[in-house]
Amino acid sequence: MYLCVAVVRDCKFRKNGDRGGFSFQERSNMVQALEKKLGQLLCEKSYLDQSRLEYALEEQKINRKWLGEILLELGYITEAQLIEALALQVGIERMDLTALTLEPGVLSLVPASVVTKYNILPLWREDGRIGLAMANPFDMKAVEDIRLVTGMSIQRYYGNPVELERTVLKFYGSNVARMLENLAPAESHSNGFSSGNGNGDYSPAKLHELAREPSLVNLVNIILLEAIDARASDVHIEPFEHQLKIKYRIDGLLIEKAPSPKRLHAAIVSRIKIMANMNIAERFIPQDGHIEFPGSKGKVDIRVSTVPTIYGESVTMRLLDKSIALMNLEELGMNKQSLHAFSHCLTKAHGIVLVTGPTGSGKTTTLYAALNKIYSSTLKIITIEDPVEYQLEGVIQMPVNPKRGLTFATGLRHILRQDPDIIMVGEIRDRETADISIRAAMTGHLVFSTLHTNDAPGAITRLIDMGVEPFLLASSLEAVLAQRLVRRICPACKQPYQPNPSLIQSLNNSISIDPAAPLYHGVGCEDCMRTGMRGRTGIYELLRITDSLRQVIVTRPTVEDILKKSPADHVSMRHDGIAKILQGITTVEEVLRVTQGMTDD
Repeated sequence: MYLCVAVVRDCKFRKNGDRGGFSFQERSNMVQALEKKLGQLLCEKSYLDQSRLEYALEEQKINRKWLGEILLELGYITEAQLIEALALQVGIERMDLTALTLEPGVLSLVPASVVTKYNILPLWREDGRIGLAMANPFDMKAVEDIRLVTGMSIQRYYGNPVELERTVLKFYGSNVARMLENLAPAESHSNGFSSGNGNGDYSPAKLHELAREPSLVNLVNIILLEAIDARASDVHIEPFEHQLKIKYRIDGLLIEKAPSPKRLHAAIVSRIKIMANMNIAERFIPQDGHIEFPGSKGKVDIRVSTVPTIYGESVTMRLLDKSIALMNLEELGMNKQSLHAFSHCLTKAHGIVLVTGPTGSGKTTTLYAALNKIYSSTLKIITIEDPVEYQLEGVIQMPVNPKRGLTFATGLRHILRQDPDIIMVGEIRDRETADISIRAAMTGHLVFSTLHTNDAPGAITRLIDMGVEPFLLASSLEAVLAQRLVRRICPACKQPYQPNPSLIQSLNNSISIDPAAPLYHGVGCEDCMRTGMRGRTGIYELLRITDSLRQVIVTRPTVEDILKKSPADHVSMRHDGIAKILQGITTVEEVLRVTQGMTDD
């Protein structure tokens, strides 16, 4: 990677009027900027602190390098931060891209492949000149290429790199075939792309070369930015015989994007592996990695998993947006009665509270919200998780590491020696973890954990089936909260509707719905990507463990036995879902989708 200060120093400056070059005045301004106030400007923008600037200035006296080069070598700033400061110093105007409108035809002046290669965007044209927003306005190769492509002189503007990628996505779209048509000309083994099983006949060195192509780098960035903007929780890259499918999981459902040329598969996977510090040469065993990606609102943690398939490696990326604040318990969607009862359980001095549901039902979010509600500096709270998804202020969090022998059970044993008041166990997977958790709850600790069961009563029978002694479970268990996530109706396109009568009949087996009751759905709009749904909320079933239930638990009960002795305030998830239908929050179809196969009171 070249240094932008080296570009400024070594490029051939042309006389004022030469198309694509720097004027004499611009050259003078650049030299003065680099010599005078670069450090102060970086400090003003909070990219650099004063102590580091002073150290770099002392280093400059010794080795006589440019200040920007020294700051980059020391790792004090990024090249993007340096370019932004230099552009401001020499008077290159920064272009606000957040609410940009472009005149018709200006986009057709520059091919999409060139736009993605240099991370630029054409803005306007007038009298033989074209305005160009650039992530690096000092990239003279980009300026010269655009001049040759358009036959126009260039007016340069600085554009924030992330904003530029988002804006390019908005105007050019994310169709890989269109954007990268010039990157992979033909499907053959000789150029590193493969049309066969996706593994290809290429060396690691060739993979590294392809994965660092500017167009390919920008493509992967655009895929991730689009997923973040769409509120996706996961990105799936799936190879098949003749195409490469890219899918986003949004509000719990997969949405397929435009398919991409199969020949790009190896390069895309290699680029992701490089970003995640994974072994680019190993393609036949599963791998895991991690990316910290700069989203538009802050850093996004991305967990990467690859597995080999018959047509090449399949990649799944889980997106954890750090800019999204942890939710409060009151924001999760519990009704007032359940919220009050669950909050009361959190005030217990000891005991175990379980949250149950399938993968992706929001269990961890609920536990984090619970810990956040009861947090106090007078309490020692320790968690063991797989993995740690969000960092909680003031809470000690331990990730499991099975490769080194740190499982939930072994970690929990060591946590008990740390004098905790409250413990969160990410998941109870086996009898050993269950036994330790329950004994910890009986010895003066408040324990939170999760379990995979369909409903709240099923958690009791599941633990007994694991081998937990019923009398221990009856003595320690305080509450079980079962949950699912349902999609919300998009508020921008919400309209009354009449669902299929058979669906209403399905719900009427649980609670009767008045035929005159107004029901709503979303008709689809740009805000919700034409799905009619935007965002999610929870539906819940809270089972408080009363004295009568404790007496039933010791008898190794069935789910039906537990339901018969459940407290009067017990409400099934389907009933809670129907209440949200009548409130206009979600739809009949959505509640039926997530509660199929569940038993009702």
